[in-house]
Amino acid sequence: MARFAVELVFGPDSEKRLAVRPAHREYIASLAEKGVVLAAGPYADDTGALIIYEAADEASLKEILSADPYTPANVITKWEIRVWNALLGSWLQ
Repeated sequence: MARFAVELVFGPDSEKRLAVRPAHREYIASLAEKGVVLAAGPYADDTGALIIYEAADEASLKEILSADPYTPANVITKWEIRVWNALLGSWLQ
């Protein structure tokens, strides 16, 4: 398994994004319960968010991202995917 830091950059249509947000958060919560999402949350300035995923590989991660309600709603202008080698932290095993 690999860990990925995914940065979302919100698009200009905040009204549409806010309408889809409850479904997005429900989806992310379901992934957190399964151990796929390790941490998630929006930036304080509400321009985007950071989500830490654990997935087999980048192809699997992209399937997860495509199922996020934000994807078909087209409210994210950029998904920045980076492999993340977490070394320290109280939640690491």
